[in-house]
Amino acid sequence: MSISRRKFLGWMGAAGMAGAAGTSAQAGSNKQFKGYPDSMGVLHDITRCVGCRKCEAACNKVNKLPSPDVSFDELTVLEQKRRTDAQSHTVVNQFQTDKDGAPSMVYVKKQCNHCLEPACASACFVKAFTKNPDGSVTYNAHVCVGCRYCMIACPFEIPAYEYNEAFTPRVMKCTMCHPRLQEGKLPGCVQACPTEALVFGKRKELIHVARERIRNFPDRYIDHIYGEHEMGGTNWLYLSGVSFSSTGMREDLGNTPAGKLTSGALGSVPIVAGLWPVLLTGIYAINRRKEKIAAKQQADAVNQAVSKANEEADAKIKAAMEKAAADKTAAIEREVKKALEQDAKARQEAQKAAREQSGDEGSDEDKT
Repeated sequence: MSISRRKFLGWMGAAGMAGAAGTSAQAGSNKQFKGYPDSMGVLHDITRCVGCRKCEAACNKVNKLPSPDVSFDELTVLEQKRRTDAQSHTVVNQFQTDKDGAPSMVYVKKQCNHCLEPACASACFVKAFTKNPDGSVTYNAHVCVGCRYCMIACPFEIPAYEYNEAFTPRVMKCTMCHPRLQEGKLPGCVQACPTEALVFGKRKELIHVARERIRNFPDRYIDHIYGEHEMGGTNWLYLSGVSFSSTGMREDLGNTPAGKLTSGALGSVPIVAGLWPVLLTGIYAINRRKEKIAAKQQADAVNQAVSKANEEADAKIKAAMEKAAADKTAAIEREVKKALEQDAKARQEAQKAAREQSGDEGSDEDKT
């Protein structure tokens, strides 16, 4: 992958700061971060979702993502289990479940859950991910080194990589519409939901709302708020009338925040931090050399392609000229042959007419 000067300097800065500090990287710290007390969140009431995909369309529009191959009005895509990718920050899946012995169809929206202590941030040693006071988790492509540890660390399998972008790939995921939150607006999906299956507000108030719904409608909901404690808690919360495992959600995550799980693995990062400048300098030099070689190979390939194209063009012109000459010669020969045939025919007709005339004259003499 090509490395820009800006990205390389970002790497050097991150490495130098870590080496100078001589302490564990904050992302891999063993200190538990409880999140921001007044952070915002979204409550997704699965019992109210009808699978209309309005949230998908709104997300696509707000984030200016490429248009999908299949229109958002096409609901047959719900029959396939989908996951978020580089061009889709949220997807809705349908699940056939049994509630009280009766078949039931439920719809679940999937996106980044915005953990209180994000696994992606815990695994990222260059701090490309940030947990913001508003509850969102955002990504900075300018410092990302493309290691993709975030993709491995995320228990919800959310971060997606732009594999189709050869020179400037990014890690893509939902940001809870962080730019809109800064403007005092609702997340695009929440604003577009026609059934209020998505509710936006302060996380602690959403938990209170969820508990009230469970208490008031015990037959409708199971007694569990998904995301209240999973992986230390998330800013995206769920209510359901069926088990969360039957809706494709993991129930084996436990309540331990990601930071504690990754601190041991990342605790050794400062030990080698001093080697990062040397290592990255070598990587930069190697990539620069690769770029020069690639540029030369590309130029050679272009020259070869041009030469080949010219040769093919010359060959085609020569063949066309030879064919034209051959066609011209053949046409002349045909015309000559035709003229000779016509001349021979005219002579035959003249001879025939002369014989007939001689015969007529002989008959007249006999009569005399």
